[in-house]
Amino acid sequence: MWLAPVTATAIRGDRLYLNAPDPIRTWVERRYTDLIEHSLQQGPEGLGSISFEAAAPHAPAPGGVPSTSEPNPTHLFDRFVIGPGNHLAHAAALAVAEAPSEAYNPLFLHGQPGLGKTHLLGAIANYLDRNVPELNVLYTSAESFTAEFVTALRDGGTVEFKRRYRDLDVLLIDDIQFIASKAATEEEFFHTFNALYESGSQIVLSADRTPTEISTLADRLSDRFEWGLTVPLEQPNLATRLTVLHRLVSEAGLEISDQEALTLLAKRVQTNLRQLHGALTRTIAEASLNSTPLDAELIHRVFPSQTPDRPVTPELIRETTAGFFRTPVETLQSRRRDVNTSRARHVAIFLTREMTALSLPQIGALYGDRDHTTVLNSIRRVEQQLLSDPEVTRAVESIRASIHSDRGSAR
Repeated sequence: MWLAPVTATAIRGDRLYLNAPDPIRTWVERRYTDLIEHSLQQGPEGLGSISFEAAAPHAPAPGGVPSTSEPNPTHLFDRFVIGPGNHLAHAAALAVAEAPSEAYNPLFLHGQPGLGKTHLLGAIANYLDRNVPELNVLYTSAESFTAEFVTALRDGGTVEFKRRYRDLDVLLIDDIQFIASKAATEEEFFHTFNALYESGSQIVLSADRTPTEISTLADRLSDRFEWGLTVPLEQPNLATRLTVLHRLVSEAGLEISDQEALTLLAKRVQTNLRQLHGALTRTIAEASLNSTPLDAELIHRVFPSQTPDRPVTPELIRETTAGFFRTPVETLQSRRRDVNTSRARHVAIFLTREMTALSLPQIGALYGDRDHTTVLNSIRRVEQQLLSDPEVTRAVESIRASIHSDRGSAR
């Protein structure tokens, strides 16, 4: 439990640099430093000590430009959990990896932290490294790009800097919003972007918001970022969060008999996957340190609900759906067939089938005494639209999230 999250980040001389989440790092550093160093000294690599501090950067490349960052080797497409909020971003990233410069160029991914942008950029870089190693691929962050450019200006290495960034087949830059308001860096990246685009090189960028929402970004850069495909990553739904938890538990080699515990944890932590991972680590630590089972009771104690849980009832689903579509509840039970009412009714029927144990005839009775076939057609219609209609997907996910978060009404 304590050692599995620890990762090696660098070797400098005889020192091995390690990284881990704060609670893990503190525990391992205090309890296991001597044991790890003793084990290293027995090995053939000539290593004798460890450090959890950031490793000093590599020696600068010619021209005074420091080396760029590397993608996390665990960031692979196979390890990315796909859900309604990120399936398009995953598909676009995979298409770019399989056919650079032929699918979407540039590809711009945006969303709040912890939703998978960095994972997808790393997955593209790792895929290309394994499958098309002859391509010149560079993965870095906007902060690293800025730091390297400032170093190049100071040390007279701008020629080498330009050569390295413009003689590429694929450029991937994470958190591009950090170059905003840095006039010299924006100017340099503008010319770098143009040079790569005109030569047919693939460009992939990520940010915490859309190009137009980065208010301090120069218009000419914002326009270029939208030349290709701009894709959002949205908060994971309950099913996605639960899948992530099951994968993390499986990878950690843990056995949890009370599956309701993971469902409850997925309901309690709804922000992003990074915080969900941290919540699971905290829960495992609590169970280990206190010698208690990891069950629903522990989740209730560690992550208490701010409001009492509301049971998922057909009435709650109907009210939440009506609120989302801005229509009276009564219209869902009526014979009205305008587009908004029909879509709201289909979604409400679909969610009632998914989230309750009611039979098709019972569901039909709730929506104007509709027969078994009509109800089934509504369910199948929504199932098909979830694969092709972003508006229906967004509606279902928003309503489902509202219900699970005990708010009882869609935003």
